[in-house]
Amino acid sequence: MQYNVKIDAFEGPLDLLLHLINHLEIDIYDIPMAEITEQYVSFIHTMKELQLDVASEFLVMAATLLAIKSKMLLPVHDAESLEEDISLETDEDPREELVERLIEYRKYKEVAHDLKSLEQERGLMFTKPPSDLAEYAKEADVEKTRASDVSLYDMLGALQKLLRRKKLQKPMLTKIARQEIPIEQRMTEIMVNLKKTTRRVRFEDLFPIPNKEYIVVTFLAVLELMKRREITVIQEGNFADIFVSAMGGADNSGNR
Repeated sequence: MQYNVKIDAFEGPLDLLLHLINHLEIDIYDIPMAEITEQYVSFIHTMKELQLDVASEFLVMAATLLAIKSKMLLPVHDAESLEEDISLETDEDPREELVERLIEYRKYKEVAHDLKSLEQERGLMFTKPPSDLAEYAKEADVEKTRASDVSLYDMLGALQKLLRRKKLQKPMLTKIARQEIPIEQRMTEIMVNLKKTTRRVRFEDLFPIPNKEYIVVTFLAVLELMKRREITVIQEGNFADIFVSAMGGADNSGNR
């Protein structure tokens, strides 16, 4: 019983032909048909000797190559002697159709190679199904409450509004006595006042003294307390009033 083996080393006759062209370093636009046909037919014979199944399309390509080779071996006649024979195309290269098929096939093969590379890269990535994070929702809400709901730009806007209301742009006192106010001291004073009340305090109420130095120090103290998460600063809407409360000390449910 004859045992035949079929291999898929080449996906088709164009694949084999392109392999021979690359192996022989042949210009695909100027294929020497005699040499490429000899190599192709030799490969077909080798496959048969090894008792490998040769698909019919390989034999069709071999016949096509032989036909093209035969056309190119025909003598070239002068154009003047063929003026009456309008059916004969003297300028057509018999290799043209084959070259177009090879170029098109090469494009698809290069794209297939790129897609294969992407598939291999994707195979190195591992994913997992989405997890239920509902149990962490409460912790996220608590963290959001503890963190400031107000940005630095909101605080600067509130300070500008405060300065406009108190009209501190022009001097209010004829004599200015320089007085150093430590930020740490002002932070302590703010925390003491916030812990005395169970309600939130308006941002403007933290500035009882209409003095620029005092206002600046108080503002920096508020920013530092926000950074240390010792106070909660909330603004319920754009351009709305800002309210301040001690962390865990004032009613954060909306009472003021």
